[in-house]
Amino acid sequence: MASKAGARTGAKRNSGGATFGLAPWLGIAIVAILLDQVTKLTILKTFQYGEFRPLTSFFNLVLVYNKGAAFSFLAAAGGWQRWFFTLLGIVAATVIIFLLKRHNGQKMFCLSLSLILGGALGNVIDRVIYGHVVDFLDFHVGGWHWPAFNVADSAICVGAVLLVIDELRRVRRGK
Repeated sequence: MASKAGARTGAKRNSGGATFGLAPWLGIAIVAILLDQVTKLTILKTFQYGEFRPLTSFFNLVLVYNKGAAFSFLAAAGGWQRWFFTLLGIVAATVIIFLLKRHNGQKMFCLSLSLILGGALGNVIDRVIYGHVVDFLDFHVGGWHWPAFNVADSAICVGAVLLVIDELRRVRRGK
């Protein structure tokens, strides 16, 4: 009887076990968005544009704006890129939510997508409100200096790494 009831309500099971629904995964995305936005607001209230404060020999806090994408790609494109990357972030969020619904029992996969979702929407919020993304984490070692980034970018990167690990684990298991 329980299996028939589950089939009638559209409850899905996958090879990963129990389903979790969409709420926990959206909750993780919301936490990522909140952390991102709170840290950006803190930096915006305490720093002037271009101001930096060394915290260690390899890490500064700095306030910079990125009108482009990763590594300032298309930053000087004339303004159209703001709306292009905003639309791209919204499309990506829509696809990710679809995937979260469809695969909600696959923990690592959904965790990675949730982090990517939160990061993407965190940067979309910046583009809509400010017209650019607020970056403030500045790492450098020796002669190497990475472009400044933010918590949203970090969530996207961690999510991407987890996505690769999840896929490698899936391939190793032969699924």
